[in-house]
Amino acid sequence: MIVAEEGTGARVCGGVDWAKDDHAVCIVGAEGEALRAGVDEVGIERPDGPIVDALLAAGLTVLVIPPAQVKNLRSRYGSAGNKDDRFDAYVLADVIRTDRRRLRALERDTVATTALRTTVRARRDMVVHRVAAANQLRAHLQIVFPAAAGLFDAIDSEVSLQFLQRFTTQAQADWLSVKRLGSWLASIGYSGRTDPEVMYARITAAPRGTTGPEAVILAGTTHAYIAVLRQLNTQIRTLAAGIADQLDVHPDAKIFTSLPRAGCVRAARLLAEIGDARGRFPTASSLACLAGVAPSTRQSGKVKVVTFRWGADMELRDALCDFAGDSRHSNPWAADLYARARARKCDHPHAVRILARAWVAIIWRCWQTNTAYNPAEHGGLQRILNQDQQTVAA
Repeated sequence: MIVAEEGTGARVCGGVDWAKDDHAVCIVGAEGEALRAGVDEVGIERPDGPIVDALLAAGLTVLVIPPAQVKNLRSRYGSAGNKDDRFDAYVLADVIRTDRRRLRALERDTVATTALRTTVRARRDMVVHRVAAANQLRAHLQIVFPAAAGLFDAIDSEVSLQFLQRFTTQAQADWLSVKRLGSWLASIGYSGRTDPEVMYARITAAPRGTTGPEAVILAGTTHAYIAVLRQLNTQIRTLAAGIADQLDVHPDAKIFTSLPRAGCVRAARLLAEIGDARGRFPTASSLACLAGVAPSTRQSGKVKVVTFRWGADMELRDALCDFAGDSRHSNPWAADLYARARARKCDHPHAVRILARAWVAIIWRCWQTNTAYNPAEHGGLQRILNQDQQTVAA
């Protein structure tokens, strides 16, 4: 801690540089002098954790200054720009003293929203792990048993895993015929629309896999991937059920479940990432900027450059873009906005961000007024529907 004799001043500010094992703390007075105690407001680099909880419980005002900003702020106090925990604590405290009008006090989401966010992100991480494991299994099968690698639409589906459990090697698959394959599919209750003859043709047309003693050894690897994927599928379903239960009792559920194609998990993810602290986003633009769906504009003289916004909340951006990208399949207004962006030569990710930016304005208003999305009151959607009706009538 940086300390000195306590001085006088109307406002006393503190800074905390939070590390893994210990923390650096600094308190400054009205003139920037280091003090021993008497802090009113505290600057810190992250918005969560036990230290933030303790500071808020003590009745202090907490202001979050991200690490990237702290890195740039070091040049205010010296040209070296070296990283030092005690110095960073001073920077955090002094920036609150000098730039308080530019900073917004931290507002925490409710316990229900924080818990939902934890569950949603845990499920998302599990899905990422499942995709990685499925890709590894597919790469493995393309060498040892190519026919099974693309036999079903999803290699991590239950029917695919059951097939691999029963027919792990090329030799076991050689036993199959159209009749035997059809009987086996019926025994597991396969409800797919693909005819057994078509599936058998895929198996026989594919390159042959590894046979002999080596195939038996490699089958152990296949079984290991199957076990991993089944466990991940089980845990993902368990977390999804927990998300549904939490969403059912959340006061803001009606806002996000009313959005087109939001469903349960997607609605819960939007709610969890946006939160329920209304004061955190005083305008729709503030939400769009943090989500990274609004472009970043740089201007110097006559030069004006509009670029992708790199500084953003990645989880929030992914949640909004995931929703926006799928909404175009059931909402004519979203489909039209996306199509017009593509017509302007925007690639798919750019067009989705444009659509997400438009949705932010709608979601923010519903969120602030605590009302569900109503297609009948969506002016842009109604204009598109009226145009379609006029076109049909003509």
